[in-house]
Amino acid sequence: MNRTKLERARRLVRSVTDLRPYLHVFRLLHYYNYTHVAERRLVDMGPGVQFAPNVSITNGERVSIGEGSHVGANCHLWAGNRAGRIIIGRYALFGPEVFLTASDYAFELGARVMDQPTVERDVSIGDHVWLGARVMVVAGVDIGEGCIVGAGAVVTKSLPPWSIAAGVPARVVGRRTLGVAPSSP
Repeated sequence: MNRTKLERARRLVRSVTDLRPYLHVFRLLHYYNYTHVAERRLVDMGPGVQFAPNVSITNGERVSIGEGSHVGANCHLWAGNRAGRIIIGRYALFGPEVFLTASDYAFELGARVMDQPTVERDVSIGDHVWLGARVMVVAGVDIGEGCIVGAGAVVTKSLPPWSIAAGVPARVVGRRTLGVAPSSP
């Protein structure tokens, strides 16, 4: 066996016997359990809620989701550590990668950001709300019943019922009106 083949064989043995990759699998499983599985058990969910398997939840005991709502892939529901709640109404629809947070840092001069106290305020999403892909909703925002928020919007202020909002920061760009539903073919 020539020297190159012998060295390759040694590297293969070292690679297979290195415990770090195996331990990393356990770290990933632990992370998945405490942000996806264990927290989901704490969420107050109505009947018929559909939940993507990779939704991340923080402080699930302060999250409630109404009947028939759908939370899409890679969404994050980040309730406050002490008080900030996330309340999602009935039949709400979240596109992928929606981020809701009920906790922000204060930003007073003279202290590092990470040393600032958190400010927790409830986030409320009304019935029949549709949040497009990658919408971000910050602490203290109420999104009224029937709102549609366009993809990529950052909602920093409350939105009135039946409004259509888009942009960064999100602003109302239209209103939904009652009309005749299209007939099926």
